[in-house]
Amino acid sequence: MSLKAQLEAIIYAAETPVTLEQMTQLVKDSVVAAGAADDAEVKSRVRFSLEELVGEYGSPDHGIEVRQVAGGYRMSTKPEQHEMVRSFAKSLKPPIRLSLPALETLAVIAYKQPATVPEISEIRGVDSGGVIATLLDRKLITTAGRKQVIGRPILYKTTKEFLMRFGLKDVNELPSMEEFEKLVAESFQAELSPAEDAAQTQDTGPEQPEEITESAAQKE
Repeated sequence: MSLKAQLEAIIYAAETPVTLEQMTQLVKDSVVAAGAADDAEVKSRVRFSLEELVGEYGSPDHGIEVRQVAGGYRMSTKPEQHEMVRSFAKSLKPPIRLSLPALETLAVIAYKQPATVPEISEIRGVDSGGVIATLLDRKLITTAGRKQVIGRPILYKTTKEFLMRFGLKDVNELPSMEEFEKLVAESFQAELSPAEDAAQTQDTGPEQPEEITESAAQKE
C-alpha cells in the first residue's frame, strides 16, 4: 500500500482530527522500509504525501475534502455539498437501540440459524420468546419455516436488514463468537456514562438491561 493510501485510510478512520505527528508515528516503519534514512526524512515524506492528498481531494471531482481542523487533519463534506448531505441524512433510518438480551438473542440466531425459540433459550439460559418479537419488529430476523419435530416450532434466521445494519456481505463474514462477545461487551461499556455507572452502584432495586446503540460511524 502506498504512503498516500495509508494516510488516507488513517484520516478516514479517525474519530477526531489526526495530527501530522500521529500519522508519522503510525507509518514510520513502512516509510523506513521504503528507504527513509532518518526521522527527518520520514516526516518530510509524510508531509509531502499529505499535501498531495489534500490537493487531490481539493479537486472538483471529489465531494469531500481533507481539511486542517484543530491542529490535525480530517475528512469532511465540501461546503457546496452540505445541502445534499443534509437531505440525505434526514432520510436515514434512526439508529437501532437494542437491549443486551436482544443482542445476545440476535447473536445466537446469527451463528446458529435457523434456530427455534427453545434452542435459543437453551443456549442463553433464559426464556427468549419476548425478545424475538422485538427483533422481528426491527426486521433484523424473519421466519424460516418450521422445524420437522414434535410441535413443529418456528425457525428464525437473520435478514438482509441485519447484514446492512452490521455492514456484512453475508453471514460468512461474522467474526468468531469470542470476537463478537468482545465487541458487544466493549460497545455495552462505551454506552455507559459516568452518571449511569454511579446510578448502577447506588441502585438497590432490580437490575434493568441497559440499552446500547448499533450505528455505523458516520463522517461529517
